[in-house]
Amino acid sequence: MKVGDAIAEIMKREGIEILTGYPVNHLIEHAAAVDIRPVMVRQERIGLHMADAISRVTSGKKLGAFCMQHGPGAENAYGGVAQCFGESIPVLVMPMGYPRRIAHVPPNYNSTIQMRGVTKSAEAIMSAAEVPNIMRRAFARLRNGRGGPVLVEIPTDMFNEELPGELDYTPVVATRSGADPVDIRRAAEMLANARRPVIYAGTGVHWAQAWPQLRELAELLAIPVTSSLGGKSSFPEDHALSLGSGGLAMPKPVRHFLDNADVIFGIGCSFTETNFGVKMPARKPGGVKFIHATLDPDHIDKDLRCDIGLVGDAGLILDALLEELRGRVREKRDHAPVQQEIEAIRAPWLAQWAHKRDSNDAPLNPYRVLRDLWRTVDVDNTIITHDAGSPRDQLSPFWISRTPLSYLGWGKTTQLGYGLGLAMGAKLAAPDKLCINVWGDAAIGFTGMDFETAVRERIPILSILLNNFSMAIELKIMALSTEKYRTTDISGDYAAMARAFGGYGERVTEVEQIIPAIQRGIEQTKNGVPALLEFITSKETEVSRQ
Repeated sequence: MKVGDAIAEIMKREGIEILTGYPVNHLIEHAAAVDIRPVMVRQERIGLHMADAISRVTSGKKLGAFCMQHGPGAENAYGGVAQCFGESIPVLVMPMGYPRRIAHVPPNYNSTIQMRGVTKSAEAIMSAAEVPNIMRRAFARLRNGRGGPVLVEIPTDMFNEELPGELDYTPVVATRSGADPVDIRRAAEMLANARRPVIYAGTGVHWAQAWPQLRELAELLAIPVTSSLGGKSSFPEDHALSLGSGGLAMPKPVRHFLDNADVIFGIGCSFTETNFGVKMPARKPGGVKFIHATLDPDHIDKDLRCDIGLVGDAGLILDALLEELRGRVREKRDHAPVQQEIEAIRAPWLAQWAHKRDSNDAPLNPYRVLRDLWRTVDVDNTIITHDAGSPRDQLSPFWISRTPLSYLGWGKTTQLGYGLGLAMGAKLAAPDKLCINVWGDAAIGFTGMDFETAVRERIPILSILLNNFSMAIELKIMALSTEKYRTTDISGDYAAMARAFGGYGERVTEVEQIIPAIQRGIEQTKNGVPALLEFITSKETEVSRQ
């Protein structure tokens, strides 16, 4: 068996069904030969974003995989690999490499060396006999521990090398580990005795599929729940104990409850300090205490000093906490006081934003567009994602996610154009769902050409474009250059672009047409046609920062 055939066969045995790629990698042909579907994109980042979503939507049960050309293809892919690394997403990255004899000769780009800082591991295949071992290590790292991209580089002169003997490969094991029982008892006692606890749920709850345990814990102790953007939809946001998710923008109850908490329990989160995440209250004597439950021991005390550290799988940790608490708490605590306090903060906050969300103005207010979108779609059978900048901050505080993995949030790094690939990958992984990306006219400038990929590969997503012909959030900091040189002006007829690519495109300018246009777009996706709805919006810069 040749190296290329062996790698494809190993991928098949490990359950990989789709290989995204661009533009040339010999692995594409080998994968097709074993019925792994190649999906060819228009640029490398999108392929990585799609693979990212496949891993996310299946909680890692089906892994995303991406391959690219050596040299410029690998160079262009770096940003997408870095995005996966920032969001801790397990993706198999398979670049071609230069022939072995010149693989380490500058200026040739060596992915194994250059991408080591944005991968869990990076290894090159230099011997045919080592293929099973290298691939076993790669999949073991993908299926165990904190997520992240794993890279295996295949020099171009390796594909036709013959393996010595038959391929001997068995799929790797996936393991879970729990926290120290002593620390579980300490954490249970702290939570049981807390006067104003808050749960902060991260992406790890999704990877562990620990949604029922999270809800049970919140309801047992009447603890209000917020989440990171990555953890959004891990707890139903129509639940009376939900505060909503926290990012750069957030619902007002999030800030109120965190700032008045005596114990914050972070579960499945890193507590990474970022401008695009919720900021935790400052430590002070006699103030808030932190319980930090994370899969990665390197995250304990990384950016935030914790009082109790719990290292392990979010589901196992929640199971152990619940078992311990059942011996301490005989019946569910009264939810009413917490519910009433949440509503007392939420109601005036929503009233404050009503004039934007109910606006009948033209150009359209983006908050009105997103309000009508939520009211029109079948929310529980929808997967939605934002893009960087205004779409993220306008969508995340107000979009009420009710079912797990119905919202793909992100924010550790914020590359423009990420949402399109996420929506396409989500549709491949969950074809029965309506998959939506919400982006702006800046983001579409980065990855808009790949709407053609959605058309060509028959991936019927619904793309919501908020077009204000401007880099609106930069207006305040680029006022002079805009006045003199129009530096923040950007434009385009993107609905026409979508039609030119063979998809459905519609430009919407009147408030009365928002819902009918959304309905028409959804109908197009049901017919197998990707739809792009371009809403002409105002230069809205206000977001719900608290």
